[in-house]
Amino acid sequence: MKILVLNNDLMERTVIQQVLQRNGHEIIPAENSEIAMQLLQEGDIQFVIADRVSTDIEEKQFIRRVREASPPYYIYILLITVKLQETDIASPRVGPDDYLHKPIVPVELKSRVHIGERILALGDSLIQAKGELENTAMNDPLTQVLNQKAFLGLSIGELERARRAQSPLSLIALDIDHFKSINERYGKSIGDDILKLIAQGIREKSRPYDGVGRYEDDTFLLILPGVIGQDAEKVADRIIKGIMNTSISLKDGTAVNMAISAGVASVAHITASTDMEVIIRRALEAVTQAKREGGNQVYTMFM
Repeated sequence: MKILVLNNDLMERTVIQQVLQRNGHEIIPAENSEIAMQLLQEGDIQFVIADRVSTDIEEKQFIRRVREASPPYYIYILLITVKLQETDIASPRVGPDDYLHKPIVPVELKSRVHIGERILALGDSLIQAKGELENTAMNDPLTQVLNQKAFLGLSIGELERARRAQSPLSLIALDIDHFKSINERYGKSIGDDILKLIAQGIREKSRPYDGVGRYEDDTFLLILPGVIGQDAEKVADRIIKGIMNTSISLKDGTAVNMAISAGVASVAHITASTDMEVIIRRALEAVTQAKREGGNQVYTMFM
């Protein structure tokens, strides 16, 4: 771990450097608070050891400035001091995280740094857990595309952007052909594998910034900002052909082929009354019509 050491006492700085380097840490020295702030702004330093006595951190309000800078990650500050002051009993948001009293005792320094490391690691774990929770809240757990709620939020945002820019917008509904009979014949596990492959196929055949969501059961939605009519049909046709070339092999060698139908709802002129739920309903009606006409094809509705 990189540790910024703000200390002008040569003997103390030597002790700190020897103790921490022996434990595998990289020491970054700073002569004053301005240099220290510059080093922190360059990033990649989360631990600071600052000496109150031998540096200018008090008059420059170094610790408060670090906190108010709001870096993208937490910076742990260990303050070296002779004794605590009344003002040290402050909110952690503006004060140091821990204190190390002079004279510096190597074993206590190691202990304090180890505690700081554990706190930073815990913070990283919490950030990771928060990210995983957010991801779970937005994504369908089986297919890893957006779930219905997240997709609706995304699509409403895209509609508003298209409304402001006066640009077209299309929505494709995709529904797996004969999915119920596949589930009944081969079991839910095979059905789940097919759903995952279909989701992957849709992502691969669409643009990176096109939103993909699982609307319900075996129905997926794909929103296409700036795309209209025949261009939307081409995207749907590309997805259908990609799915046609995909199959799942059972343990006995039997190949389960897949097919998918697509319904396109295309809006050339978006007005104040254009509603995303209506667009979704039209796309679902279009995919139902595609299935009525034999499936494995595209049916388009213009709005």
